[in-house]
Amino acid sequence: MGTRSAGLEETAKRLSAGTRQWVGRHADYLGSPAAHAELPTTPHVKALLQLALLCRFWRRIAPADVGLLSPAAVVERAWRRADFPRLVTADPRYARQFQLMYAALAPAGAVSDAYRVAPARLETDGFLAPRRKSPYLHLETRFYADLAGVGHRLASYRELYACSLLARASTLRVADLDVCEITHTVFHLSEFGFRDPGLTPGERQRAVRVVESLTEHCVRQGAWDFTAKLVLAQYCLGADPLRTPSGAAGIRMLADAMSPDGAIPGKSLTERAAPTATPVAFFRRAYQSTLGTALAMLIVTDGRSDELTTAGVSAMGSVR
Repeated sequence: MGTRSAGLEETAKRLSAGTRQWVGRHADYLGSPAAHAELPTTPHVKALLQLALLCRFWRRIAPADVGLLSPAAVVERAWRRADFPRLVTADPRYARQFQLMYAALAPAGAVSDAYRVAPARLETDGFLAPRRKSPYLHLETRFYADLAGVGHRLASYRELYACSLLARASTLRVADLDVCEITHTVFHLSEFGFRDPGLTPGERQRAVRVVESLTEHCVRQGAWDFTAKLVLAQYCLGADPLRTPSGAAGIRMLADAMSPDGAIPGKSLTERAAPTATPVAFFRRAYQSTLGTALAMLIVTDGRSDELTTAGVSAMGSVR
């Protein structure tokens, strides 16, 4: 697996701190009247749900970090807003999944009880039953239903893994794989690295090889957003991305892409914000990739001790 270099650890910490600082400085915008006026409803709601997910793990890993105060306050205010439940359901394409995430990601001590109503509605309309969901949507629904603590009749994680793209990915070409589907399957199976994903040693080794190959591919493509997800997926599978060649290359690429104010200025080198972009246009280009990198690097650098990382890698054996 290789050894960690002190320089790479410092780079990873700098990347983690810089991206979180950018999110902290710009979180207030998401809760402002300006964002309500300037951002389309669906991206605005999605951005707040993503911020809530980051805050959930930020609070779990570094609860005393003062940088958490502003993003957490924005999330708490959003969940208190009387109009937020209506915004969550405004787009029929995402209404039910957003409702479930709204319930699952409610901050501790949320004053409003509106988010508690969503799971009951979803149970009534059958969304929390297997029905005709794709394996990926089924797994995502199971993950957020469990996070929300609501009853459901969804398949087990083991069954859902067996039906997933991840389970058969080693037989497919890297270029044919959906990075989001692969990485989010890993995230949901492992609760973003905080539980064992439930794979056998052989399954885990195959999954790590797939994720490492995808990381190499995305680094070559200059795909910043995908690379951040894949670095985190390596970690969630028990590997240490500060020791794998692809993980190290991905972290260095993201650090080189980070602007002086901490932003990852787009999803990729070819989709980066133009130098002439307005502040709103830059925010829309940079937000998802910066927040995703912040989440990945927070968990990778501080989510578990070196001892646990080493133990996890030893238990899974060689991945090559």
